[in-house]
Amino acid sequence: MKLPLKYIALLVILSLTGVFAYQAYWLTNLYRTQRSQMERNIREAMRMSDYNEMIVRVRRLQNDSSVQTEVTVSTGYDNERAFTKTHTIRSVRQGDSTRISIWERDASDTARTPQAALQANMASILFEKKNSTAELASNFQQGLHAGMDLLNEPDFAVFDSLLRRELHRIGIDAPYRLMYLHRGSSVDSSYTFTDTLAVEGTAGYRPSPQAVTYSYSYDMHGHWNYLLILEPTESLVLAQMAGILTASALILAILGLSFGFLIRTLLRQKTLEEMTSDFTNNITHELKTPIAVAYAASDALLNFDSGTDPAKRARYLRICQEQLRRLSGLVEQILGMSMERRKTFRLHPETFTPQEVIAPLIEQHKLKADKPAGITLRIEPENLTVYADRTHFSNIVSNLLDNAVKYSPGEAQIDITCREDNGWFVLSVRDQGIGIPHDKLRHIFDKFYRVPTGNLHDAKGYGLGLYYVKALTEKHGGTVEVRSEPERGSEFTIKLRMKN
Repeated sequence: MKLPLKYIALLVILSLTGVFAYQAYWLTNLYRTQRSQMERNIREAMRMSDYNEMIVRVRRLQNDSSVQTEVTVSTGYDNERAFTKTHTIRSVRQGDSTRISIWERDASDTARTPQAALQANMASILFEKKNSTAELASNFQQGLHAGMDLLNEPDFAVFDSLLRRELHRIGIDAPYRLMYLHRGSSVDSSYTFTDTLAVEGTAGYRPSPQAVTYSYSYDMHGHWNYLLILEPTESLVLAQMAGILTASALILAILGLSFGFLIRTLLRQKTLEEMTSDFTNNITHELKTPIAVAYAASDALLNFDSGTDPAKRARYLRICQEQLRRLSGLVEQILGMSMERRKTFRLHPETFTPQEVIAPLIEQHKLKADKPAGITLRIEPENLTVYADRTHFSNIVSNLLDNAVKYSPGEAQIDITCREDNGWFVLSVRDQGIGIPHDKLRHIFDKFYRVPTGNLHDAKGYGLGLYYVKALTEKHGGTVEVRSEPERGSEFTIKLRMKN
């Protein structure tokens, strides 16, 4: 079953819309995922910078001149959860080296190694929550802070330097502002306060109203905070997705062009099918007419004693000859179109004067025209020659003359000019006919195309003449051009390369 073109176009459009919608949905979700991951990476960068800053302070303690320092800090879960953890940081001077050891104790054990403490309590911790590992790491880092900060306060400049490096590692080189805050309240909690202890970041940067704030607290009660202010990360996420976005846009563009080309091909095929149908109907009529006329003339000669009258016999024979010549020309043109598309098609160019080909054609068209026709020929210089296939050159000129006569209302006035122009042979055929509308000029060389004339069908044709002219001219390596004004006539110009 043959689907109408509009249903095919609808299916194609729906398919393309579905692909576009799915691609947009996928890219949107990917963008959201990337943005969330970027925010997590920023917070993790702050945590890692805080951890590395403590490592820097630990290394400084290794060079401390104190003999022994010990700080014990209790942290962890409350009594109801039956877990209490003690962190001990001990700095002991032994000879020329300093050893920093970290011990952990719980409520039932007064002296355990870190490994023993972890083994004793791992089962009760890991199954408390799905993020128990992250919680343990956070508690451990907060416990380290509680002990380290009593020995040596956090170095904000070091934290800023480490954070800058971490941000660069995850692809963020945007300007930022970093603040070190202390939040607290009175004993009776009647009022709270926030102190800004230090400010670092990119010089000259002023956060916009759209800037995003990331907070990181390194103590259990949220009193000590690092505040990072960045511009929205959308542009950074889009930059990271540039490769995916470019590939997706390219794929969508290819799909769009492919579907567009498919629709265009279907439309052209439909138009070609309509032209072919019109051509079949028209050519059938054109073939039947000379056959019927020649048959009637020959029948009159055979059956009505017209052969005894020399004048009638000559008249009927002339009619037969003219119709057979018309039929022969029509068949020859159709065969020429068929052969032109074959790979085995070959031209047989030779050098000859245009006069010897064009002059007989002028006489033939004057004789067969059903209206008065004035055709002039001008060749400059007189000895001008053309290098072309004689038969096809004759058919090209014949087609142009036939159109000039056919589309000239009343008496046909046609001027033919042959000249040389910088190594090119130039043939111009100008008439004073009805002309061609400007919006139709680009179609007149298409196969089977005829300029619409409404309900008027006085000009016979089958849309092959000008197609033949263009195809064979290009086979010769030449070009064809047309200039036309409605109601003022048309001029066709053929250019062929002259033989050196």
